[in-house]
Amino acid sequence: MKKKVIAYLHTHWDREWYREFEVFRMRLLRVFDRVLDMLESGKIPSFYFDGQVAALLDYLEIRPEKEALIRRLIKEKKLFIGPFYTLVDEFLTDRICFERNLEIGMKIARDFGCEDFIGYLADTFGHSMNVPKILARAGVDKCVVWRGCGDEIPAEFKFNGVDTVNLVRGYFMDCLDSGFLKNNLDLIAEKSGDVLLLPIGADHRGIDEDIIEMIDAANAKLEDYEIQLGSIFDYFEAVKGRFSQFEWNDELRDNSRTFILNGCYSARTKIKQLNVKASNRLHFADKLQKHFGGAYTAQVEYAYKLLLQNQAHDGICGCSTDDVHEENVIRYKKVLQTANTIIEELRLTQSGLVNFSDYKGVVEYESTEVESQVVSERRGFETKLLHDTQRIPVTEDYTTIYTNLREIEPSDDVLQILDTEIGNSHLTMKIEQGEFNLYVDGQKWENFVEFTRVRDLGDTYNHGLVEGDKPERAFIISYDILFEGDLRVGLKVKTTFFDVLITLNKNSRLLNFKIEWNNKFKNTLWQVKFNLPHPIAETFSEDMNEIIRREFDPIWNVRENLPKERGHEVKTNFAPMQRFVWAQGFGVITKGLTEYEVEENSLKITLLRSVGVISNPANPCRTTPAGPPLEVPAAQQIGLNTAEFSVGIFPLEDADSYIDEIYPQVVIL
Repeated sequence: MKKKVIAYLHTHWDREWYREFEVFRMRLLRVFDRVLDMLESGKIPSFYFDGQVAALLDYLEIRPEKEALIRRLIKEKKLFIGPFYTLVDEFLTDRICFERNLEIGMKIARDFGCEDFIGYLADTFGHSMNVPKILARAGVDKCVVWRGCGDEIPAEFKFNGVDTVNLVRGYFMDCLDSGFLKNNLDLIAEKSGDVLLLPIGADHRGIDEDIIEMIDAANAKLEDYEIQLGSIFDYFEAVKGRFSQFEWNDELRDNSRTFILNGCYSARTKIKQLNVKASNRLHFADKLQKHFGGAYTAQVEYAYKLLLQNQAHDGICGCSTDDVHEENVIRYKKVLQTANTIIEELRLTQSGLVNFSDYKGVVEYESTEVESQVVSERRGFETKLLHDTQRIPVTEDYTTIYTNLREIEPSDDVLQILDTEIGNSHLTMKIEQGEFNLYVDGQKWENFVEFTRVRDLGDTYNHGLVEGDKPERAFIISYDILFEGDLRVGLKVKTTFFDVLITLNKNSRLLNFKIEWNNKFKNTLWQVKFNLPHPIAETFSEDMNEIIRREFDPIWNVRENLPKERGHEVKTNFAPMQRFVWAQGFGVITKGLTEYEVEENSLKITLLRSVGVISNPANPCRTTPAGPPLEVPAAQQIGLNTAEFSVGIFPLEDADSYIDEIYPQVVIL
């Protein structure tokens, strides 16, 4: 008896990738025009529009006359849209963004009449263990995944409590040759029961006019399978008894069967830094405007849509053309402009101090007066002049704006600084015999931080580490006091790579590092290396604003295990982080550095990764292309670059309070 195969028609739509948004939109018009014609004429039973509404809105902006037809097809359950606004990456976006993505996407989809939703994550580069919980809270009880599923994951399973389908052979199936189909269906059948799921579609691909005839021809030759066109919802209904037979309660980042492309966590560092800055600033602006009555709700949603457009995986992952990422930067600036304006306007109309956390330390604020310790100054106009609609600023109003420091709750702590030493009552860092040593609670962390660089012959998808390579290490050349004060002290250390500014705030347990340098090296991986007492077998890092545990083999050597056969991606000890990673009592909080690596007793954070091609066919760490080999010179990030991070010794349970110190939920009104 033949096994039943439910096939669904779809297209995977990256709004921008190896071509720019407007170029892809022109293609979208051609693809979706045909899909609508085929749905309306009854040539195909249904179409799944990739789990996101942004592509539909992009289409309707040019084809508004098609809206009535689209609404009718959705009502008739022939066209399925949502639940997401865009298909965002799961590891480089935070929980609030992911929740807003669902909220905005479902609101739009429901307005069009759609009520059937699946957390459709067919092409994200691995899957966060926290995503199913977010889906469930939003009322979405189904999920589809692919990348990151290891051999043990069947076609149907419970993923952290949510009924989930593993697309065993991926979402792209655009060849209906019976021999090719049989080979793939045999592999899907190994993971499935009596009913199989077959996606028919691919990236940016339309539906063939003779798709029914093609399926009929394949069925005539298939001895073990019978393909029936339907919807992905038909499949969930047909296999509903199988999900509870296997449960998986961890993240999905196994790359033994599918590429997870984890070099994306560090491609185009500047994009990651802007994303973290814009996300946190917009979250705070939204929280503040809600605190004062919610008058800026429409502006906040507008800004989140811009932010989410950038967080689609080929945008935030940094694996698109240079022109695409130039547009990303403009969107990030728009988000920051909107968020900062909301905050500044509330500062004009409100007074006092708003603190959404328990943080009591030092914060920065701007003023036209020198009110405390000044850490920087600039020329500009007072905010009240810029927002007064009854006047415009003139030359005489141009003045000096000071960045002051303020301690929320005064303490008795005293800062100390020498040309080789910086400290307070909680910690001391000393430069001794050419090494950075950290002293905390009577314990010495010897040579706790180093800076290294090594060749990277990879691409925007994967590192390209070279067999036998040894990293070059930076050496200390000189050190000087940069500034002194009651609330913050600063030390400048010159190394053979770059200058490092190290600061410490009054009563803080965090040592802050800032590096600015003119990068002249192509195809290079720059890292900061933290040397811990023992080999690192586990880390705890931030994922969707929660702390998750990961296990590592600390002696795994990537360069000794490079793949030799086609179709493989090397296993690495690189992993994604959002703002925080911790091991053995040592915590690191970064500003937009989103990748770490474990090597023996060293915890490494990527500062910058320079590459020059979207997908390098000769990448030593991945033996098959992951995209087109287009040159992207801007991904080399030649020129000025910045990296910021803070470190401290503290219990894991206190991580949130230390993250709050670096990302303060405080504003002085």
